[in-house]
Amino acid sequence: MAGIKDVAAEAGVSVATVSRVLNDHASVSAAARERVLAAVEALGYRPNAVARSLRTHQTRTLGLVISDVMNPYFTELARSVEEEARALGYSVIIGNADERPDLQDHHVTTLLDRRIDGLLVSPTDGGSPRMLEAARAGTPMVFVDRWIPGVDVPVVRSDGRSAVRDLVAHLYGLGHRRLAIIAGPAATTTGRERVDAFREALGAYGLPLPEAYIGQGDFQADSGRRVTEGFLGLAEPPEAVFAADNLMALGALDAVRARGLRVPEDIGLAAFDDIPWFVHTDPPVTAIAQPTGDLGRAAVRALVDRIEGRPGESVTLPARLVVRRSCGEPAPHPPAPRSPVLRPPASGPPASEPPAPTQSPVHQSPVQRSTS
Repeated sequence: MAGIKDVAAEAGVSVATVSRVLNDHASVSAAARERVLAAVEALGYRPNAVARSLRTHQTRTLGLVISDVMNPYFTELARSVEEEARALGYSVIIGNADERPDLQDHHVTTLLDRRIDGLLVSPTDGGSPRMLEAARAGTPMVFVDRWIPGVDVPVVRSDGRSAVRDLVAHLYGLGHRRLAIIAGPAATTTGRERVDAFREALGAYGLPLPEAYIGQGDFQADSGRRVTEGFLGLAEPPEAVFAADNLMALGALDAVRARGLRVPEDIGLAAFDDIPWFVHTDPPVTAIAQPTGDLGRAAVRALVDRIEGRPGESVTLPARLVVRRSCGEPAPHPPAPRSPVLRPPASGPPASEPPAPTQSPVHQSPVQRSTS
């Protein structure tokens, strides 16, 4: 593999001149710059990123620690982070905490040892010691999706409260009155916020949220299955269940089917965090969709701002309700049949040309204008 000395010899210049060209220094003549770039191309030279980071104190690398790579929401988030980072000239190293604080700390320590320039974290279980230490030490950091109250770090997240209100209004309009929730971990901000929003939305309709209708999950499918089994075993089971994330919703769907019951005929089901295959389930699942791609891109921009000395700002984007058919919604009407196309007979004398239609005046309702 060619080194910087080989490039210098090929171009007939000093090593210092090659270094200045590679760092886009202005004090190099156009002719020397052209010879160096030609030598770089001919030899296939690639600068040593580690050596460059020692000189510039930057690796152009970001760390991303997500809560669960198996969750489609975080998979999409990671993809948007990587795409935006690449567009801004950064690479991304991803660590999966698997909803475990100890594993989160392991990834944070490893990433910092690799001299990343900044860190994006979706804190698991309220945070972890090493992550909190790094944040308080001034490491450029941004929380995404989840956050830790009291820690001075920009937060990029969606506001699901309005969408939860829309969901409850939708369920109420369908006639559901006994509504239950499969909650996420109480140690996470998203886990607490979604329960609070659900309770508040029910209160607006005078509906209670009994403790029996609050099932503690952990954002995993198994917990959604377990909690739903408990709901179905109640003397008065809920009429509809709201799962606070997509994996718990899939577990709930499994539990309903294992009982020989049907969604939505026997019980309605809705989810937070829409995923692409919800449209392919039977029935398609009504869900709250977060602007995941926009969140990932905004998080990267906020982190790069902090790395490059600008104030990184917190960003809150709205979530939205996507209505499908898992809560008892009426099936969409089939399209009206199209009129058959009349074609001339295949043989026989040609039909006479019909007379041209007379032009009829177009009748429009008068437009009433308000005056002020």
